[in-house]
Amino acid sequence: MPLTPYTRPADGQVRLLTKVARMYHERGVRQADIAAALNISQAKVSRLLKRAESVGIVRTIVTVAPGVYAELEEQLEEKYGLAEAVIVDVDPEADEGELLASLGAGAAAYLEATLSGADRIGVSSWSQTILAMVDRMRPFTVRGATEVVQLLGGVGAPEAQSHSNRLLGELARTLGAEPVYVQAPGVVGDPAIRDSLLQDPSMQEVARHWNELTMAIMGIGSIEPSDALAASGNAFAAEERQALLDQGAVGDICHRIFRADGSLVRGALDDRIIAITVDGLRRIPRRVGIAGGERKLEAIHGALAGDWVTTLVTDLRSAEALAER
Repeated sequence: MPLTPYTRPADGQVRLLTKVARMYHERGVRQADIAAALNISQAKVSRLLKRAESVGIVRTIVTVAPGVYAELEEQLEEKYGLAEAVIVDVDPEADEGELLASLGAGAAAYLEATLSGADRIGVSSWSQTILAMVDRMRPFTVRGATEVVQLLGGVGAPEAQSHSNRLLGELARTLGAEPVYVQAPGVVGDPAIRDSLLQDPSMQEVARHWNELTMAIMGIGSIEPSDALAASGNAFAAEERQALLDQGAVGDICHRIFRADGSLVRGALDDRIIAITVDGLRRIPRRVGIAGGERKLEAIHGALAGDWVTTLVTDLRSAEALAER
């Protein structure tokens, strides 16, 4: 701010303030060495530096690094009530594989910078985006979390089973955490089977872990399943997907289907899912959704509108489209 008649120090003080500020900020001299050179106390050096800021001799300018979109992230956070938005720079010409790789790398960097070591993390089982993240994480030198728990049944067709197991197992190994598997399919034939499985002691133990989660890391799915989900045998049949579309469905998180306004699509299909409950999911304090690309845009918007996630990791073009809505 400009020096006004009310804030301007005396000329001698201006000189001293400027000298101290230049020594500290431009030449990198330590406060103790400034004090010795100018024959004043270190406490006075500290006071002078604060005074230099308050009267405008020193001004802080934040320079945004290339590939960082802080202003757009803040815009999304304010618009959708997010705790944090993370925007990943992706080549506009990138194909689906390159998009997944970029989102995975961005999500991996975000987790590596923010995990506390005490988190209990829930993970969606069949997400290609989450697997891309896991593949790009470096092993933690200290424990990154205490446990990682599947949020959705992780048992599927044998040819696809390795996806779910590798996702959870590799993430647990990388973080130095204990893995907790859901030894059941994500979707079963009818509600009676689901109810019976949920009463099994092993599922009761999983439910206990679900209630203790502090964080969830989830893919945001469109109604059309990913290749991994389709191959697993845990996707809804084509006629069931059409029924969901007729009810306004746009996307899902852990097989919980929602509309464009974020509201849950209830009914017979929802009663066949073995996954954390919607209320249980919403009780998790930190819910990270990772998704991007035009195909997922409606699903991402629905997830934001319904407060399904508290943190979003997405690509630049999707972020721009979401900000314009």
